[in-house]
Amino acid sequence: MTLREKLTETVGKPHLSYSSLKYALGDMKLWEMYMRGQLKKESDALQFGSLYDMMLFEPEKARDTYFVLDDTYIVERMAKNGAKNPRITKKYRDWKAEQQELNQGKTVASQEDWRRAEEMIQRLKDCGLYDKRFANGKYQVEFNVDLDGVPLKGFLDCLQDDSIIDSKSSRSVDKFRYDVNSFSYDIQAYVYTKVFGIKDFYWVVQEKAYPFYPADVKCSEETLFRGEMKFHQALENIQEYLNGDKRTEKNYAEFVV
Repeated sequence: MTLREKLTETVGKPHLSYSSLKYALGDMKLWEMYMRGQLKKESDALQFGSLYDMMLFEPEKARDTYFVLDDTYIVERMAKNGAKNPRITKKYRDWKAEQQELNQGKTVASQEDWRRAEEMIQRLKDCGLYDKRFANGKYQVEFNVDLDGVPLKGFLDCLQDDSIIDSKSSRSVDKFRYDVNSFSYDIQAYVYTKVFGIKDFYWVVQEKAYPFYPADVKCSEETLFRGEMKFHQALENIQEYLNGDKRTEKNYAEFVV
């Protein structure tokens, strides 16, 4: 039985992704939940990241997907009526749902987030980094392949003839080097370069706070190697899970500090 078949039979999803490999480095229960579609993670950061990427690479699609919510009037009115935090009330949520329905089910984007994304993208263009890395590339490129018997699926932000570029928003450009390890962006870089047979991988990183300081970050060979090691460790954990008795297997952390 192939790995794709084992995954389908055991957890219902026939492929692995960067996110699933990242989870497989830690708690395999989280990996299982992710693969079964039971791990729903929503956060302001994730929502903004999706909005930003679509506005950066597919601006026409962004206008068709999102509507910008102007809640100034209702927030001010509710505040005058004594609501300390109007946006967490049921009345506000009901109003927001009604606005979404009126806008044909489009995804809500706040005025603040839309404006911030526009300003961030403009900063990339003003400093020349947009033209340097993204111009004339292929955007949101999907892949679904078997790499040495491992079924992999994902999207990469920008594919050039000789490089792959990933867009990341960050709290701090200076601390991004630590994010690469803690969020396992190195696995992502390794997988993408292997799938497309391209050596050079870059992150275009931008701080989410004004004035949206950007950075052009090249992935080093050492980082790619670390990603490769993590990839194989994650794959080993997944294989053990698929081949073992999940009711009795050891599934806890063990270390010395």
